[in-house]
Amino acid sequence: MVDDGNKQGSTWPMPKFRFEVDFGPELKGVAFQEVSGLDVETQVIAYRTGSSELFSTVKMPGIAKYGKVTMKRGVFVNDNTFWNWYEEIKMNTIKRRTMLIKLLDEGGNVTMQWSLSNAWPIKMTNTDLKSDTDEVAVDTIEIAHEQLTITNGK
Repeated sequence: MVDDGNKQGSTWPMPKFRFEVDFGPELKGVAFQEVSGLDVETQVIAYRTGSSELFSTVKMPGIAKYGKVTMKRGVFVNDNTFWNWYEEIKMNTIKRRTMLIKLLDEGGNVTMQWSLSNAWPIKMTNTDLKSDTDEVAVDTIEIAHEQLTITNGK
């Protein structure tokens, strides 16, 4: 057997099925079924001076725009945590939080982390109820935030 110097961890991409979410000091390690919307987009500013020799605009980076994050989780008995947080919304008095979404390896160690600054809930969708299915009850919460930061490891 020839050792080519490559370690399996450096040649295989990370699986995305093991993760946890922290909603601040009081809510750590919350289990979710799905997290989506971790995106950022930089708006483009087009500018051209009157004396420019180019017959086109110069494109410059503008304001960053962050998408809403959607999270789905199973409904648990006597757990109204997200509803209570959503109920706090009043005219600009919502308790904003720093949220951490952590991708974990097989040992439970953080390999990648997304930090959402000034996050707050903008929409709650409660589970639908059907008597003829065998599905788990799942709630959806949508989160607005003002900044996304990505770090590797801890």
